[in-house]
Amino acid sequence: MLGLGYWKGRGQVTTRDFFLAHRQIPWWAACLAFVATEVSAVTLISVPATAYMENWEYAQFFIGSTAARFVIAYLFIPAFYHYNCTTIYEFLKHRFGAATQYTATIFFFITRLFGSGVRLMVAALALGVLLGWPVQWAILFFLSINVAYVIYGGMKSTVWTGTFQTSVYIVAGIVTIGYIAWRLPGGWAELVHTASVGGKLKVWDWGPALNSPGFFKAFFKDPNIIWIAIANGFFGSMAAFGTDQELMSRLLTVETRAKSQRAMMMTTIASGLVLLIYLTVGASLYAFYAKNPGIPLPAKLDAIFPNFIGHSTPALLRGLMLGVIALASMDTPLASLTTSFITDIYKPLIDSGETDVHYMRLSRVCVAVFAVVLALIAYAFSFYQKFLWLAFKIGGITFGSLLGVFLLGFLTKRPSNRANILGMTLMAVINATLLVLSEKGILPLGWTWLLLIGTAGTFTVGYFLGPALE
Repeated sequence: MLGLGYWKGRGQVTTRDFFLAHRQIPWWAACLAFVATEVSAVTLISVPATAYMENWEYAQFFIGSTAARFVIAYLFIPAFYHYNCTTIYEFLKHRFGAATQYTATIFFFITRLFGSGVRLMVAALALGVLLGWPVQWAILFFLSINVAYVIYGGMKSTVWTGTFQTSVYIVAGIVTIGYIAWRLPGGWAELVHTASVGGKLKVWDWGPALNSPGFFKAFFKDPNIIWIAIANGFFGSMAAFGTDQELMSRLLTVETRAKSQRAMMMTTIASGLVLLIYLTVGASLYAFYAKNPGIPLPAKLDAIFPNFIGHSTPALLRGLMLGVIALASMDTPLASLTTSFITDIYKPLIDSGETDVHYMRLSRVCVAVFAVVLALIAYAFSFYQKFLWLAFKIGGITFGSLLGVFLLGFLTKRPSNRANILGMTLMAVINATLLVLSEKGILPLGWTWLLLIGTAGTFTVGYFLGPALE
């Protein structure tokens, strides 16, 4: 990672180089880098754990996610390239005004720092299981390496290391499945049979019948019912991919709008492959432990995959998977956070008259500062469980506000600046309150509804109050 980051990150002279890689990245590299950022440690560790503890119903989200990628390609990306945006929040400035841009940037910072904190913590926990390290030392280890090449090569280093990450994820996952099948007496057939009998290959959840007593409770509470899962996959991916600078920054590094669209659409294939592989890893783990009941399970089943790697694999595979987990932690949002801070906050609000040399120097300082903040957040999250859903729940508070305001900009010509701030803030507060009530069992509302509520509320407030408040 260090070698590739330094090799590909040479020649960073201007902020256009540091923030956009001078828009010279091939579309296929941007695609793979996008996937590396999308899956991260949450996919590689928590998806197998979810498949082991539950089943494959998580795959239902990908149906909606696939549709969302095409919407982003043909609705979002043309607008970003039309305004020649360095960050996607510049579009909001052109469309509504600076106040909407600043508010969206703040929401991005909150969502990305906390969401990436979960991802970093998952990888650090896995490394701790494998090497016996305290989680805080694993966090510092990962961030130190990441800072070393991002501070040097900016977005260009980030994209090319991301392509390497995705390639290794795919190879390592396939090797792991093959090894588990080889360890079972009946091979692949026994693996599939055991996982199927245990209900681990179940994909579809149709929920209770419409006329059953528990229909409405399940409809609002269970995120795995197929219609809810598809809707959440669609709106959740549209929000997470299209309104998050961390992911969209990869697609803004290619030369033209058409190539960026191609990269976005091809992520469907690459992401789907990674998801299928690591769901299969989870089912394989279930078959392995079912056939080897004497092998102890970890205290936290979220760590089932690294526990298997550390205690039930030979040295070569253990080394490969340790490398994969290390790679999974290194796609931190340091470059995109820095880009957004300099472009959306520092230049317009603090100092717009400095030279590009000043902005380059400040960008490198920001990389280090954000790394410290991210380390503190990751350590705080190390005391939680069920990390996959935790990452989504955090995004559910703010992503609806972001998606609502972007859709208002794309789909209407309504003037709305002050109303956007009101709508975004109001819906974030409402969603945070609903999440707390849901987690405490006071309100039977699944976290997946937060995104839909936030999107509809923000769009409605901006649309109807926008002209009156301008």
